[in-house]
Amino acid sequence: MARIERALISVSEKKGIVEFSRALTQMGVEIVSTGGTAALLRENKIPVKDVSELTGFPEMMDGRVKTLHPKIHGGILALRENPEHVAKMKEHGIVPIDLVVVNLYPFQATVARGAGFDEVVENIDIGGPSMVRAAAKNHKYVGVVVDPGDYDGILDELKTKDRSLSPATHFRLFCKAFQHTAHYDGTISNYFSSLDQDQKPQRWGQIVNIQVSKIQDMRYGENPHQSAAFYGTTGDSGPSIAQAKQFQGKELSFNNILDADAALSTVLEFSDIATVAIKHNNPCGVALSKTSVADSFRKAKACDPVSIFGGVLAFNRPVDEETAKELKDIFLEIVIAPSFTPEAKAVLSSAKRLLNIRLLEVDMGQSQGGGYDLRRVRGGMLLQDWDTGKVDVRACKVVTKRKPTDAEYQALDFAWRVCRHVKSNTIVFASPDQVLGVGAGQMSRIDSTKIAVLRAATHGLDLKGSAVASDAFYPFRDGLDEAANAGAKSVIQPGGSIKDEEVIAAADEHDMAMIFTGMRHFRH
Repeated sequence: MARIERALISVSEKKGIVEFSRALTQMGVEIVSTGGTAALLRENKIPVKDVSELTGFPEMMDGRVKTLHPKIHGGILALRENPEHVAKMKEHGIVPIDLVVVNLYPFQATVARGAGFDEVVENIDIGGPSMVRAAAKNHKYVGVVVDPGDYDGILDELKTKDRSLSPATHFRLFCKAFQHTAHYDGTISNYFSSLDQDQKPQRWGQIVNIQVSKIQDMRYGENPHQSAAFYGTTGDSGPSIAQAKQFQGKELSFNNILDADAALSTVLEFSDIATVAIKHNNPCGVALSKTSVADSFRKAKACDPVSIFGGVLAFNRPVDEETAKELKDIFLEIVIAPSFTPEAKAVLSSAKRLLNIRLLEVDMGQSQGGGYDLRRVRGGMLLQDWDTGKVDVRACKVVTKRKPTDAEYQALDFAWRVCRHVKSNTIVFASPDQVLGVGAGQMSRIDSTKIAVLRAATHGLDLKGSAVASDAFYPFRDGLDEAANAGAKSVIQPGGSIKDEEVIAAADEHDMAMIFTGMRHFRH
């Protein structure tokens, strides 16, 4: 392992660079730097040599040209064990550069703050990626550092290995360097390919580059014969399972993650105390409470005390001891919450079988937004906005003779929020604070209605006076008749069917109040 004698440092993100550079200097490493980085190091009394001292050329053209020079790239790319390379270095006065510390112009941040086209173009880094790629290509001899998070580890290794880095570290940094430049180039390509001929951004570009980072390998995929891994995306914001903190239970499986995501997405709908139970990606129990988490759980469990077995639960409030005691007698795969009190953790770890429950803490206070929904199909991908569309039920069009009462409006709002998280065709019966019956994933809307009614009856839930939500319009009156016969008195649906008048007439016959949202919530 060769000792590091000289480091070239040129960074846009200055965090930690003074401390890192000072430590290198104290170890005897010569530092070469550029522009603002060199000025910062000098301000902090760190010896530094300008790049121009190596090249014999000043920085020029507003800093556009400073490191693009044979004396820089020759010093990075030369194979130290190649006699011809060594001879050429000596002939042309090129000194080896053993460590390249570079992060790139803030292109993404420049775009994010709404900068104009010319300023965005000016923030395309040229010299930085060139040095990173050169150092990575010659990683056998040159260390390349693109992440300030690596500074401390590198310093520790240099101190313990006589100012050298191991081959394993060189290889790790090599991989990270190309991931960094790939993401940078992908971001540039995504932005410019999204502009129209007038340089105005469009929602969907001609080319979309996607980079994801592996969070974990999985035991298997949706089924045991399928290999799988879990990756995190960049650009998304808000609460996510990818950022969850797990402190109990086995490693999450492929299906666990799908169900946990469904549970989290559903519980984020509500500001009141809420519990969501998910089974096979569909809500089987959802309830609200004005009093306690335990109360919301008891009502959610009552929606379907059978399907909750082996399910996933999500809460939008911390899980306390009272709630944990309610949970401990049920077999659960996952429990998600903003936090768990120490007493709740003690209860949920008080028996060997309970230790298998995966407890996930998710920061639910983050604002949601960014990114997109992506579906893979054979030969391509479908990209769309997330379904975050909301309606104000009291502003929706009342299409029946009777207007909903205040209590019915509350039930309609609740049912509609749940409805969009259920697989289509979807029918949801609800009171103002409890799901009473769910019909999910059926090929006909009438069958979804019948299933929802059957499930409510099976679990002893009375649908008299309930609200019913349909994710898409009623194509015929039969589904509405079925809901009315079961006891529903109010309906929320998108409208838009050629049979709307027939369906409205049926609602009036049953003295139901019905509102049209004008928004559909298919979920396939």
